[in-house]
Amino acid sequence: MDQKTYRAVFFDLDGTLLPLDMDRFMGGYYLALKGFVAERGHDPKAFADALNAGIYAMAGDHPGVTNCDCFWSVFLERMGSEDAAAWHELLDEFYETDFGEIGSGMPPEPLSAEVVETLHAKGYPVALTTMPMFPIRATQWRLNWGDLDPAWFERITVYDNSTAIKPHPAYFEENLRAFGCRPEEVLMVGNNTKEDLACMKLGMPAYLVTDCLLNPNDFDVETVQHGTIEDFLAFVRTLPECENPASCTAPAVGVVPGAPQVSASVAETAPKLGENAFDEEGVRAMEQAAAGVSGNVTEAGA
Repeated sequence: MDQKTYRAVFFDLDGTLLPLDMDRFMGGYYLALKGFVAERGHDPKAFADALNAGIYAMAGDHPGVTNCDCFWSVFLERMGSEDAAAWHELLDEFYETDFGEIGSGMPPEPLSAEVVETLHAKGYPVALTTMPMFPIRATQWRLNWGDLDPAWFERITVYDNSTAIKPHPAYFEENLRAFGCRPEEVLMVGNNTKEDLACMKLGMPAYLVTDCLLNPNDFDVETVQHGTIEDFLAFVRTLPECENPASCTAPAVGVVPGAPQVSASVAETAPKLGENAFDEEGVRAMEQAAAGVSGNVTEAGA
């Protein structure tokens, strides 16, 4: 392992700092959200179709357009733009209330806080580069489940300050630009070989945390620095003081300065369902996980 100084450290959240079973979490999320809108008189099938279309749209190429704007443009095209304010209010209510219950009782990983605190003590800026498909309230809840303070992170990627998602190179480029760093100056820490290690294509070094390892592309783990969160803490303790800490200049909401712009509407540029294999896998997995969670609930109540 290289004992070198970086200008910043980027962290994934789910499965890295937060020990989360992603299948169970996404299934519970999908099920809770569909149930929430159904209880308020909306057709859950129509809602799910619009939600999936919005997810596909966020995962497509839409430079200069935030994931938030991309999602809502496509979602409201399906559900009716005349109800935009009502839909915003309804989903805000869900993320403020029911979403928080999905992870209630989830045990945090105590070493995660120590990792971040140790980096801070050495002068390293830290960013939370979690998949930016959620609003900030959903990410705050997940940090809360892990006993992690949002104030520890100079930047938290959410759907209204990001214009791409993992594993697109544009996602990592955007965050490097937010800190004014070259790829080799920032360490990416994550647990997903496909989503997080995509940063290596740009020349970013990476550390793969293996406690909740996800390896959907059969990546050779031995070719990258890797270990448990305890191993990573030991690695962090060997790092020298940060020689030239970066500083995040990006706004909390909106596009990172310097991002490429597009003139076409989101609806015109968004991928159609089934065009993007990665996104199709993700949505199908979310639906299957929701079905599994529903089945478990039914069995438990039988």
